[in-house]
Amino acid sequence: MASQREIRQRITAVRNIKQITRAFQFVAASKLKRAQDAALAARPYSDKLDEVLADLATVLSQDDHPLFANPDDARRLIVLITTDRGLAGPLNTNTIRFVARTITEHAGDITLVTIGRKGRDAMRRARMPIEAHFAGFGDRPTFADTLPVARLITEDFIAGTYGRVDIVYPRFVSTLSQRPELTQLLPIRPAEDTTGLPGNQFIFEPNPRAVLEQLLPRYVATRLYQAILEAKASEESSRMVAMKAATENAEELIEDYTLAYNKVRQANITREMVEIATGARAH
Repeated sequence: MASQREIRQRITAVRNIKQITRAFQFVAASKLKRAQDAALAARPYSDKLDEVLADLATVLSQDDHPLFANPDDARRLIVLITTDRGLAGPLNTNTIRFVARTITEHAGDITLVTIGRKGRDAMRRARMPIEAHFAGFGDRPTFADTLPVARLITEDFIAGTYGRVDIVYPRFVSTLSQRPELTQLLPIRPAEDTTGLPGNQFIFEPNPRAVLEQLLPRYVATRLYQAILEAKASEESSRMVAMKAATENAEELIEDYTLAYNKVRQANITREMVEIATGARAH
């Protein structure tokens, strides 16, 4: 059995850990509201842009813009979005397992672009080819942060380097739920429901290609930005929940150590009393 001094040292160590985890919990909670509001506020714009581009894809072709092309090339690019820092519970593990399962289940030549160090490190260990890596964009990612990634992806797709581009990221569902999700970014898919679409009645000024030259790069950047916001909200909520659980576990451990400390202390007092009584009889 550990001595009183050893148990006291353990209690002190756990209390220090508890202070750290509680601080992380409060910091994550303060950041969560802002990240959650940003992710939810960006969804309507991103969804409407998806809808508009899907409608256009039903009436336009590769001749109008190469991002509408659907090549039979098996080469595929996956943009993997994870966090830079740990202490986010199972968030990164679930996302990395999800993309690993996707890679295993879909045969073909796959390359990755990683956003966030955790995903990059995991893919390096798995010896997956990584074309480029981008560090996370801080606590307040901006639309401008996504432009270099969007430009790289767009240029590679237009050049024919890849036949398909997907994004894998943790989608924010609620504070207690974040779900890994795969979304096809390129090529742009036609709308499944074409009811009510005007077909060739779309009017482009000056012409479809000129309009799409401006719209499509923004579409790619917007989809990436939305995924990054979702990942950021997921990170803060997962970290807050994980640190809250760690704090509660520390409190339980302190109670267990305190009980053990009191038992050892009582046993020592009893032993000393017995020794005193035995010494008094001997005299």
